Amino acid sequence: MFEHVIERAKADPNRALHCAFGPLSVELRADDTCTFLSIDADGARLSGAPGEHAVDITLSAKPSAWAELRQPTPKPGFQTLSTMRRTQNLIVTGDMVKFQQHLLLLELLFSNLSDHSATPAPETFDEPLIEPVTGRYLRLQFEGRPHRIYFEEAGQGIPLICLHTAGSDGRQYRHLLNDPAVTDRFRVIAFDLPWHGKSSPPPGFETEVYALTTDRYVSVVMAMIDALKLDNPVVMGCSIGGRAVLHLALRHGERLRAAIGLQSALYAEDRSLGDPAPSMALHRPDIHGGKSAGASMAGMIAPQSPAAERWETMWHYMQGGPGVFMGDLHYYFTDGDLRNGLAEPLRESACPLYLLSGEYDASATPEMGRELAELVGAEFFQMMKGVGHFPMSENPTAFRGYLLPVLDKILAAPVDH
Repeated sequence: MFEHVIERAKADPNRALHCAFGPLSVELRADDTCTFLSIDADGARLSGAPGEHAVDITLSAKPSAWAELRQPTPKPGFQTLSTMRRTQNLIVTGDMVKFQQHLLLLELLFSNLSDHSATPAPETFDEPLIEPVTGRYLRLQFEGRPHRIYFEEAGQGIPLICLHTAGSDGRQYRHLLNDPAVTDRFRVIAFDLPWHGKSSPPPGFETEVYALTTDRYVSVVMAMIDALKLDNPVVMGCSIGGRAVLHLALRHGERLRAAIGLQSALYAEDRSLGDPAPSMALHRPDIHGGKSAGASMAGMIAPQSPAAERWETMWHYMQGGPGVFMGDLHYYFTDGDLRNGLAEPLRESACPLYLLSGEYDASATPEMGRELAELVGAEFFQMMKGVGHFPMSENPTAFRGYLLPVLDKILAAPVDH
């Protein structure tokens, strides 16, 4: 059942290097059957009994779940180990620090993260080409401190502000910035939140612990709108950005032409079974926060997404500043929660709301997106098939087919404010 793991362990230098970070001893359970996996500098080995090292972690799943993970295109909820854990199809117990330390390796061994044969080949460049995208810094005073906020823009027409996901940055929208079907009609603006990407933290950041709040998020978006003198813009955000567009529509709907929520939901929660994740797993000295974040986000990407775009999306997470992803999740899981009637006033908002949810998102699931749409009377809702949590970066071609009709609807809709 697990022989493929041995082959993958020696498939490329990167996997071999990560095996050398062992030793790691893993017990694999499929109902009552146990197999033991030993990983070290010599590679990976399977046996019917524990090796010389005590078992570090145990991965338990039904045989059917293990088989589904092996499929070229697993069903939603089975695309990676972390997704299976999130959807309660895998129980992880044991040394959870070691699990997080080696999560990227485990995903490389068990999940189809690098199956280039099943996805389109990356684009090639016949001649050098300067992209029609301009990057600039905006200097502004925000929360009483000076900030230099980096943004990229392209196109002309109605301003379209793009908000990136937690722990990442505006590079997620590079395909949109290069799409004439969008930029011929919209001035696309993607900025890096403070502490993210090229937007450095403000002076004095070394004395504080970063945490994103609803007030801070809404305020920085409105500060950008005011500083750039944008009139009646469309705002589009994904994940935490998909939550932020809801807060923006609630507080400033009269200043927005429309809001597009990608992977929007009222709330987020960890539904994993087994032992809990270690405290501050994304921001502690014994776990590589970037690798852990990238490996976790691999499970939020659909198996149909091209390998090049999948890994670029993961790379953005691997580059995040210390503690930034954890600080963003404070907003996503706690401060930005819109349950208990907090979202219902969106029914009266002057800002029309359009919602798109990826089929393979195990965090803001399509069911949660549909629930939100029905609750607030959204102008439009659609599930994006074969897409995960990062539609604009993981599969820009598929996303384009869903976004362009939404932009057409916004352009055709009357503007009453």
